[in-house]
Amino acid sequence: MHYLLCYDLAPDYLETRGKYRNEHLKLAWEAQERGELIMGGAFSDPADMSVLFFQSESPAVVEAFAKADPYLLHGVVTGYKVRQWNTVVGKDAFNPLRPE
Repeated sequence: MHYLLCYDLAPDYLETRGKYRNEHLKLAWEAQERGELIMGGAFSDPADMSVLFFQSESPAVVEAFAKADPYLLHGVVTGYKVRQWNTVVGKDAFNPLRPE
């Protein structure tokens, strides 16, 4: 299944992320190397949210990532949600649907 991890970012995200960025990126790249995290990044203008795209059998993998993320642990991320994403278009869609 595909999941989106949606982070709400602190108002001072751009100023405070630097202190924890290497730890956050290490966690993210390790998840990517295991095939769990497909891609992720923050929105800009305004930098108020980020989204990470996961592929896993269960949302528990995504929850575990969030709970271990230094950004969340140190308040750079102020909240998050995990949403199942029912992908239907694209070569990697989980449930591809084509027109009849």
